[in-house]
Amino acid sequence: MFIKSVELKNFRNYKDLSLNFSRDKILLIGKNAQGKTNLLESIYYLSCLNSARAKTDGELILWKENFAHLKAVVEKNDMEKELDVLINPPKRKELKVNGVKKSKSAEFCTNLSVVSFSVNDLLLLRGVPEDRRSWLDMAISQIYPAYPDRISKYNKIRIQKNNHLKEIKGNINADKSLLEVFNTQLAVAGSNIIFLRIKFLKELQKIAMEKHLQIAQQEILTTVYNSTVTGDVDFFNKSDFTVEEIAEQFEQKLKERQLEEIIRAQALVGPHRDDVSFFINDIEAKKFASQGQQRTIVLSLKLAELELIKQKIDDTPVLLLDDVLAELDNIRQNYLLNAIGDKTQTIITSVDTLHFDEEYLKDVEIFKISEGAIV
Repeated sequence: MFIKSVELKNFRNYKDLSLNFSRDKILLIGKNAQGKTNLLESIYYLSCLNSARAKTDGELILWKENFAHLKAVVEKNDMEKELDVLINPPKRKELKVNGVKKSKSAEFCTNLSVVSFSVNDLLLLRGVPEDRRSWLDMAISQIYPAYPDRISKYNKIRIQKNNHLKEIKGNINADKSLLEVFNTQLAVAGSNIIFLRIKFLKELQKIAMEKHLQIAQQEILTTVYNSTVTGDVDFFNKSDFTVEEIAEQFEQKLKERQLEEIIRAQALVGPHRDDVSFFINDIEAKKFASQGQQRTIVLSLKLAELELIKQKIDDTPVLLLDDVLAELDNIRQNYLLNAIGDKTQTIITSVDTLHFDEEYLKDVEIFKISEGAIV
């Protein structure tokens, strides 16, 4: 997979940008707050119509403008595709592939796959559960384009249930028929999400464990999916399980905690409450691992994510590295750069070229960015 060009209009701090790429290694140089991260964000958005930095699409639009336009020409499996997104709230965003309108996000999101690795990702283990759920969901979206719609559907039902719980707050004798309808819908929608999360994590762990051993010898990385739904059933270590089995556990857990949900007036069971834990030699990394160990874990996870997506889509995703090299020591910097395959288009942001040796820079295409423009 190869991005040949990117065009931005009124996106973040870019009034008008047109950029052509001709190499696999691309370096975006510039001082902080000039637009390097915004450019990577635009590429990520073109891949999955989502952003880790914005809660709404409106935040992506340049100040005092009422729309943003993103375009890219992508080469995938020797076929060239033009991706086009018009963000014009409150209207629904307009999606086109090769000039043909797409009504469903899933149809659009099959055309560009990327793996993003930023400074914020290095804090993945120390962050809150929402950070790890967000990372997991965005990674899964690169393999299953319909997955974000499942998340959206689940959240709509959850919000409706929460609103109903607020109406009957504390009234344990209230009519529970509508609550049971919401619970049935949540069990169906949520079990699909949990199933895909566990499936993805199990496959990711195998690769990440190998990557981790290459950096930190004798340190075994393992993963646990902490679910509010599955109870005593360890689906993560179960060799075979179904969505229906998870849904059954989901409904059982909802029944067990129904009174607690009514008293607290919020949905307490479901994938929106789940978390992921990482262990080194069976010791929880979040609590006991050093900063270097935690960064090794995240680095291993990101490289594993790249490899797993490559296997699933039978093509190499574009890798976006946002200022991470400055936060890694020489050992991890070298491992990261050497682990990236020759055929992986890699777009890196950095304040300068000091983190790269002369040999690496020979094959790099360098762009200097200042105040939302190429200089």
